[in-house]
Amino acid sequence: MIDVPAVVRNKARAAGAEDWLERLPALVSSLEADWSITVGHPYEGGTEAFVAGATRADGTPAVLKVLVPGTGNNASNEATVLRLVGGDGCPVLYRYDPAQGALLMERLGRPMYELGLPLARRLEILCATAERIWRPAPDCGLPTGADKARWLAGFIVTSWEELDRPCSEKTVDHALACAARRAQAYRDERAVLVHGDVHQLNALQNDGGFKLIDPDGLLAEAEYDLGVLMRGDPVELLGGDPVDRARWLAARTGLDLVAIWEWGVVERLSSGLLCTRIHLQPLGRDTLAAAEAVAGLMIG
Repeated sequence: MIDVPAVVRNKARAAGAEDWLERLPALVSSLEADWSITVGHPYEGGTEAFVAGATRADGTPAVLKVLVPGTGNNASNEATVLRLVGGDGCPVLYRYDPAQGALLMERLGRPMYELGLPLARRLEILCATAERIWRPAPDCGLPTGADKARWLAGFIVTSWEELDRPCSEKTVDHALACAARRAQAYRDERAVLVHGDVHQLNALQNDGGFKLIDPDGLLAEAEYDLGVLMRGDPVELLGGDPVDRARWLAARTGLDLVAIWEWGVVERLSSGLLCTRIHLQPLGRDTLAAAEAVAGLMIG
């Protein structure tokens, strides 16, 4: 038997994947045999997958990740990103089983959130690490920035209604307008591979630097990743001029201020609604409060 963390078990049940939970011990045993690995104890903190330390036959430490089916995560997209970057900015991918949604990857160090770094330092490191991933990747099969903008718009509308409208209609309208502009702005010739979920929980230490785990994988304008950085630390965002962070990110990377801001508006509201849906508080309330505070604010 293997010990599945309670959060992952609850997520699987909510997704109707009870049979996956029953099959998981046999699946892990099969992967151990097929990939010549020994699987250790699971890691806490994950929600969308069973993740555990593993050791390869030659003694190389690794991480086994088996995604919960039916949660919207896409193991194929993650594997595509890891193959495209080849260990530059993300973990090295050792093995991948598409039928089982299983990946065997390089084991990294401590996550950034355990290090207590100040916000300015975190943003600098996350920018530098994300930049290593950005590269042209035409015809790789990943969703586009336009696809993601439309998906986020739909998620916002549906979640806002299902959660009994936890923020103002003005806030929703602002985010939907920003999402529509980002969808319209998508251009194949500007699109690069982006991580899609750049934050300090996904940044792990490696050889004196950091790598980003759990890539969503998109072909989008690079500003998308910086929009994700705009959604985080909502209390700090409102501690001064909310646009200052976007200005800093634009100056640091040479990217478009308006695009960074608009992606931030969309990501902030969708994240606040998601956190509210899964009862992740006070982050949900703080994020929605930040979304309310900038509703209607246009820059450029």
